[in-house]
Formats: sequence, structure tokens, C-alpha cells
Amino acid sequence: MAEVLLFHHAQGLTPGVIAFADALRAAGHTVHTPDLFDGRTFDSIPDGMAFLQGQGFDAVTERGLRAADALPEGVVYIGFSFGVMVAQRLAQTRAGARGAVLCYSCLPITGEWAIGPWPDGVPVQIHGACADPFFMDEGDVDAAREIVATAEDAELFLYPSDQHYFADSSLPSWDPESAALMTHRIIEFLDRV
Repeated sequence: MAEVLLFHHAQGLTPGVIAFADALRAAGHTVHTPDLFDGRTFDSIPDGMAFLQGQGFDAVTERGLRAADALPEGVVYIGFSFGVMVAQRLAQTRAGARGAVLCYSCLPITGEWAIGPWPDGVPVQIHGACADPFFMDEGDVDAAREIVATAEDAELFLYPSDQHYFADSSLPSWDPESAALMTHRIIEFLDRV
């Protein structure tokens, strides 16, 4: 079974993110869910983004990076949207990463804003909605396709939704069918890495 460090999205550690973590736990995995917002949750993505800007993206990201310090090597990093900034960075730079799952977002591996190439031996899954303007129109899907084209074990899954947080059961954006399929695929990934 895998040890997982899961990072929430810009609306915070919502009940839907906790429910997702609980589904992974029910499948036998150990899941850590650090709260990077100190208990705050937000009713909308813009409200959460305003909080992040006020706190400073780098400062909040650093909290996430420090959350990994207490864990051994061999962790699978999962990020939801904003949380991908932390999960992907850890997967690409922390020694011994066992895998990564990037949901709703993906950072480039080449170019000015890149962390660097995808590391050898680190499997990755990327999940996004095929009509989500954040994922499809802001470069995330292009970054995901680049990882899939260059990494030895990488998968990109697109879901028939126009919602950004389609797997968060506590939000109006929840798409039960897409969420169930994504959860199933992630559990299969965790079972094999």
C-alpha cells in the first residue's frame, strides 16, 4: 500500500477533499492531508485565490513543502489544482518520490517557469476536464501532454465535464460519474506503484 501526501485546492481542505482522502484510505492507503490554509475554506475559487495572493503563493507553497519533511522517502504526491504546485514540485525534486497524481492542473517541465524535466522512474497520472477553461486554456493540458510524451510512465485522463473541481463532492462543481472514475483510476495507480 502507498503512503500519500495530498494537497488541497484553492478553496481549502474542504469536506470533499477529505472524502476523497477517505476513499483512498478505505482502499488501504495511508493518506496525509495537510491544511495549508489553517482551517480556512472558501465559497469560490476567486475567494481562495485572493487568500493565496494575500498570504503569498510562495509562502503557502513552502508550508506544503515542509509538510513532506516529516515523511520518509517513497511517498506518492497528489495535488488538486493549487495543490499541484506543491505535489509536482515535490515529485520532481524530493529524492525517492514513488509517484505523482496531478488533478485539475499541471506545471510545465520546459520553458521559463519549469521546475525541470520529469524525473526518471517516477510514474505520474494527470486528470482534467476536457471543457474546463482553467485546464484546457491556460497551458495545463499542454504541460500534461509534454510530460506524457517524455516520461516513461505517464498517463493523461480527460473527463467529460466543464468543471474545474469536478471530484470535490462538497462543491456545486461535483460530477459524480467523472469523480468516481478518477478515484478508481487513482486507486489502481496507488495499488501498482
